[in-house]
Amino acid sequence: MARTIALIAQDRAKEQMVEFTLRHQPVLSRYRLIATGTTGKKIESATALKIERMESGNLGGYAQITAEVVEENIVAVIFLIDPLSIQPHESDIQTLLRICNLKNVPLATNLATAKAIIASLANAVTAHLIFNPVSGQGNPEQELEIIKEILEPHLHLEVHQTTPEIDAKELAENAIAAKADMIIASGGDGTVSAVAGAVIGTKIPLGIVPRGTANAFAMALGITQQITPIRKACEIILAGKTRIVDAALCNGKPLILLAGVGFEAETVAQADREAKTRWGSLAYLVAGWQQLNQQELFEAEITLNEETQTFEAAAITVANAAPLTSILAQGKGEVIVDDGLLDITIATVETKLQAVISMLGMLEAALVRNNTELENIVHLRTNQIAITANPPQKVVLDGEIIGTTPLKIVSIPKGLTVLAPLTK
Repeated sequence: MARTIALIAQDRAKEQMVEFTLRHQPVLSRYRLIATGTTGKKIESATALKIERMESGNLGGYAQITAEVVEENIVAVIFLIDPLSIQPHESDIQTLLRICNLKNVPLATNLATAKAIIASLANAVTAHLIFNPVSGQGNPEQELEIIKEILEPHLHLEVHQTTPEIDAKELAENAIAAKADMIIASGGDGTVSAVAGAVIGTKIPLGIVPRGTANAFAMALGITQQITPIRKACEIILAGKTRIVDAALCNGKPLILLAGVGFEAETVAQADREAKTRWGSLAYLVAGWQQLNQQELFEAEITLNEETQTFEAAAITVANAAPLTSILAQGKGEVIVDDGLLDITIATVETKLQAVISMLGMLEAALVRNNTELENIVHLRTNQIAITANPPQKVVLDGEIIGTTPLKIVSIPKGLTVLAPLTK
């Protein structure tokens, strides 16, 4: 449920409420607003605010709002009272006031306190957390409670969980429409990529709480730690330091990590959810080792800047960002996440031994960040690329199989603002 402000005004205070909402419309528009019947109608008529109208106070409106407070959906109640009038439904009013005190919900009963609440809300950061409950191998309920425990004291946190019917992209688009100050993705690379795809170009900071199998994007940005990764990621979000990094589009779909053609795509296809749940990241190693016996060379046509080259390849990786664990992206020893360029690595190995030697060489190059030329490995850098393959090859995009070649990838320089540790 979205964070909500309740607006109530007794008869002689309704005009004050209308004037108040007109004056503070920019802040109020960031929240879900509910109001008792007549008050809500007057506010809607005078402002551009969207109001969910409850019943009139004496017909159950107070009870409806009290129930929202009990459910902890309310961030504040603004209840402008006429102190000179005696209300026939005083008991309902007192119940609402008592529940606000029990639930520690800010309550304003006059303009002075209402202005103080609005001033506080104006300076608060509203963060929308998009949480994938099926990511990773942990206990999602416990993990969500840890995230809320750390973040809620410092942010207005709205929690949205993905379902089979509502995916991360749709939830991110809803958060953008709700004028989120920050959007946080919690899940694996697929979840992060889907959220990032909606956020690209908006300048809304993206926080990441990695809970997937590989968490490659978080690793590439220095977010993932071996000890207490969820707590560390939340601390990074609260630190508020941002990095502006590149993104890309692959056949119109968002790309923040890499696209793999051939070997890597087949490896991901073999490492199904059951294997990842059972073995974690080892599932990729097992699948990759098995694929080495099966992978065949394919003819690839690669077009850069209107110039086409042909290769006999076993694997092609196009990377926007990649940690050391993404070995097949390390053709030049380092993938730079904010240079406006894509890193293309083409492996032309023909035997299992060649593959192992080449991957060890790329891992060494990545560890020492050198650009030594490796046998059977071609490296290119460009801002856009088109790839066709004969026979057509599977394509993996940010950890998810999206179909087969052909594909076109275009870089979006400085397209994404991410809450991450600053580089040295």
